[in-house]
Amino acid sequence: MSERLNLGRSGTLPVIGGSRVLGKGDLRLNRLDEARREVESLREQILYHDYRYYVLDSPEIADAEYDRLMRRLRDLEAEFPELVTPDSPTQRVGGQPLSSFQQVEHRLPLLSLDNAFTQEELQAFHQRVQRWLEGQPLSYVVEPKIDGVAVSLVYENGVFVRGATRGDGERGEDITENLRTIPSVPLRLRGENLPPVLEVRAEAYMDRQDFDELNRFRAERGEPLFANPRNAAAGSLRQLDPRVTAARRLNVFFYALGYHEGLEIETHWQVLEYFKTIGLRVNPLIERCSSIDEVWEFCQRIQQLRDSLTYDIDGVVVKVDSLTAQAVLGATGRSPRWAVAFKYPPEEATTVVEDIIIQVGRTGALTPLAILRPVEVAGSTVSRATLHNADVLKAKDVRIGDTVIIRKAGDVIPEIVKPVESKRTGSERIFTFPDRCPACNAEVQRLPG
Repeated sequence: MSERLNLGRSGTLPVIGGSRVLGKGDLRLNRLDEARREVESLREQILYHDYRYYVLDSPEIADAEYDRLMRRLRDLEAEFPELVTPDSPTQRVGGQPLSSFQQVEHRLPLLSLDNAFTQEELQAFHQRVQRWLEGQPLSYVVEPKIDGVAVSLVYENGVFVRGATRGDGERGEDITENLRTIPSVPLRLRGENLPPVLEVRAEAYMDRQDFDELNRFRAERGEPLFANPRNAAAGSLRQLDPRVTAARRLNVFFYALGYHEGLEIETHWQVLEYFKTIGLRVNPLIERCSSIDEVWEFCQRIQQLRDSLTYDIDGVVVKVDSLTAQAVLGATGRSPRWAVAFKYPPEEATTVVEDIIIQVGRTGALTPLAILRPVEVAGSTVSRATLHNADVLKAKDVRIGDTVIIRKAGDVIPEIVKPVESKRTGSERIFTFPDRCPACNAEVQRLPG
């Protein structure tokens, strides 16, 4: 004879044989506890593998396995939404569009740097520092100057809570939701005993390959092209819809300490080493130099590497290593006395398009090529520049006779950034893409995409 369970007025299940019969609510609580443990484990694994990939540049698992971990985490958070936290790896994308950006005041100002353009000016900076420090021993930290966008990020107890643009150095725009979409920005730092407040400075940038792909996509859609990766990064960070930013493939390098509480560090080099231990991505090319001659050698060496890098740089940042010495040196106006930017020759110049011709590649692809009035760019004479394809040529609206800005950044043949429309006289001629191949006279076929 079966017993009928009577919950009674209390709504609780009776005890049978010394144990309570579990109802649906109890089963979900048990499942929730299991899910919480699995979610915490998955987040730790994903955080670790992000660290291996972005900071150490040494991944341990294949992309497919990483995707499996992320899918499992998303599934669990969908089933148990109460487990979703702001620092979960799943929360990078999905914020609602903003109506405007709010202003944020920096607790410590983001200073701009004075420039040096020659070895003599670099030596003069060193001599000024020596005078201020009364000849005490000096070492410098040197790093490639990324041609990107400076941003400030605040972590509270290891969790990313706020990010802002440089702005005027005192106040910037709150771009927290956009920064959350960048994979190399950790939403939660690694390690124990993290500072209650940690502000860090980073350079957001776009790799050249991602920039080229973005402009190709925009050309196909008839949208205005970005002039260079820096403009693309800046425009991407100032999107009111974070989903647009998420699609732009931005990256960051962390390079300096801002306001912080409870952190005792003596040198800038130690700051960067600490960054790496807590999961902040630091440029692997950064070095420490014991003399200004070593600094100059580094500047020359990085300039030789410039074209082989995946991202744009426009110089080298030189910083006094000792944080105590930095405090003694202080700042003048909006620039610190303890740092300088050694700038390379510009990679952009202005010239005139004398003709546009078609170059036929080995595969039969037709590439429009601008014949330029020779001009000096980044230390070499340039007389040709690629226009990539018919879509790019149309989107940029480059005409024969135009005054144009050309740019050399990694390519053997530079490219035209854009025409200077204010210089047009009306005598410029629009180039018509040929219907037949200039090499073999075969009919030109336009492939989809």
